[in-house]
Amino acid sequence: MQSEHSPQHGSAPPGPVSYLASVGTALPGDPVDNAALARTLGVNEEWIDVFIGTRTRHFARDLETGEVRWSLADLCARAAEQALTASGLAPHEIDFVVMGTATPDHLMPATVNHVVDQLGLDQIPTYQLQSGCAGAVQALQLGHTLVTGGGHQAGLVIGGDVCSKHLDLDRDLSSAAPSDLVNYVLFGDGAGAAVVTSTPRGERLALRTVLNRFTGLGREPGQVIDWFGLADRYEDRQAVREDYKAIEESVPTMAVEILWELLEELDWTPEDVDFLLPPQLSGRMTRRITDGLGLPDAVEVSCVADTGNNGNALPFLQLEGLLGKIGQGQRALAVAVESSKWIKSGFALEKI
Repeated sequence: MQSEHSPQHGSAPPGPVSYLASVGTALPGDPVDNAALARTLGVNEEWIDVFIGTRTRHFARDLETGEVRWSLADLCARAAEQALTASGLAPHEIDFVVMGTATPDHLMPATVNHVVDQLGLDQIPTYQLQSGCAGAVQALQLGHTLVTGGGHQAGLVIGGDVCSKHLDLDRDLSSAAPSDLVNYVLFGDGAGAAVVTSTPRGERLALRTVLNRFTGLGREPGQVIDWFGLADRYEDRQAVREDYKAIEESVPTMAVEILWELLEELDWTPEDVDFLLPPQLSGRMTRRITDGLGLPDAVEVSCVADTGNNGNALPFLQLEGLLGKIGQGQRALAVAVESSKWIKSGFALEKI
């Protein structure tokens, strides 16, 4: 691919542009490989390797004792600190904080406010969006809106999840169905953050557009995560339920639709895309989706095989990988799908 624009590149459409000045990430503890996970759960290691295709993941919870060693707020604050330091901005220059997560530490107070407290920020607007894999993109869209039309100059956008807190480590999984077992081996924990600015700073990644669209009208959810309260906490059911077959069938098609919707909105051609940040469901599913997207000349930026599916942290982990590769004038497309109630999301970047 070309490193700078030529007449073959489509021109970016008119419209407001924000910028990513920096990215920070946080993964809890050492990576847990499939052999260690299989021993803990009492399941077949080969099944994890073949069916999931993810090599390692990180957990905020100790698998031996069940102790929670990092809260979501801890991980998000660490990622945000890294992003803020890398941006070169002072804390008082941050005008707002937006956070996307599917697994807040509490129903109240919002986890974002614990994060802001740890960062030592005060007297600024905070927002928390509760969503699955699209939550980070939704947060990015809100941050983009706040700096392009909301009178703000810079803000922190954060995404993270601690999925391991929903896993029952005392449960006998020897006879569990694959559709149930997948939740124990698919997910990991982590957080990521970016500083979004109204003018080019730091990494100077122009955010050209953000896609966020609910498409689940009349469709059954692909995944459900329950909160257990006083009335139902003793029911014999799992907190996480997933229709993995529906996800396998729907996500690849939705990813192609997202890709072409972004290209059409931007007036870009497939040849204009230098880097692809595909959906990060699992190592195996990501390979399948990437093959189906049909961008053989775009460099793939993926991380899920090494980090596990840590939800709203994933786009930031991909962005961190992109920063070391993308050059001036190059373009990147990110595609993300939320299967809980079927949301299309994605965004486009250009290094200026």
